Amino acid sequence: MNFQRSSIVWIATAVIAAGTIFLLREILTPFLVGIALAYLLDPLVTRLERLGLARGVAALGIISLFYAAIIALIVVLTPILGEEIALFVEKVPGYLTQLQALATDPGRPWMRKIISEGLSEARQSTGELTTLGANLSANLLRKLWSDGGALASIFSLLVVAPIVTFYLLVDWDQIITALDKMIPVTHRETVRSLAREINETIGVFLRGQGLICLILALYYAVALSFTGLNHAYLIGIVSGLISFIPYLGVLTGLVLSISVALLQFWPSWNSIPFIVGIFIIGQLVNDNALTPHLVGARVKLNPLSVMFAIAAFGYLFGFIGLLIAVPLAATIGVVVRFIIAQGIEGPFGEAQASVDAPALQPKKRWWL
Repeated sequence: MNFQRSSIVWIATAVIAAGTIFLLREILTPFLVGIALAYLLDPLVTRLERLGLARGVAALGIISLFYAAIIALIVVLTPILGEEIALFVEKVPGYLTQLQALATDPGRPWMRKIISEGLSEARQSTGELTTLGANLSANLLRKLWSDGGALASIFSLLVVAPIVTFYLLVDWDQIITALDKMIPVTHRETVRSLAREINETIGVFLRGQGLICLILALYYAVALSFTGLNHAYLIGIVSGLISFIPYLGVLTGLVLSISVALLQFWPSWNSIPFIVGIFIIGQLVNDNALTPHLVGARVKLNPLSVMFAIAAFGYLFGFIGLLIAVPLAATIGVVVRFIIAQGIEGPFGEAQASVDAPALQPKKRWWL
């Protein structure tokens, strides 16, 4: 099979896979979550298995500990974030009153021009949010009961995803070996090489970027709280957690923090330089220390490709697209670089000498 015919096969496979994901996007979430968790937890299960523990027992134990940690995190954060959100909703009318006062200040016509245009829309939106909040409690149970899709989604995430994770972890090695045997002998070594590079790219990005988001969330929340800013924890945590989208986290946090500071401390501007400094320091530390050490040059995903992948796949496939955006971007990048490096008559048209190398075993994770 020559390179052109191989390319047609791979392109057709990609098109079929994309079509399948699009058609089944409403039910794929728990399965993709299960696959992602199995991928991340497999190294730990493998280590316990090497220590003599049965793989099924190791998988069950790791999954239980993982979900226990998630539940503990939710229990700790929910009261803090819930209080912050409730306080924010409570203070919105006061913020709008302050904006009205600023808009009518005769000594600041420039402020009046900036604020007055959007103030009526803000009041209207606030009224709609207040009405929605008042009706939410009464309608929540009724909507959940009448909307079978919502109940099914909740059930799937809570029950189906852990089950998928467990069975994948138990049979992970057999699945990888079976997939390896399905690859034609003439292409096997090339596909193995690509799979190893894709695995390393995705693994390093997810682990490193996840840790970066947690560090930035903690830093922004604590640093903003020292300025006395209202909703510091809420703004800081949100800014940190969305930092995996390049520059979105720092810009969102900066705009929200300055807006709240202006309303809270007006007419004083003393807090603004400190807030700006917090986000500048956070971005500098991220660019010059966190990203080089936790992600590094091995992950050849530039910020523009990540932003485009999240926007494009999110638009095409909704929430499912957000889950698969980075892995697909990494995969496409590896394949494109391979094609460019090999040229039109690359290894897909040549027999591979070594066919007895290990199966597509993921590389050893950095924490093992």
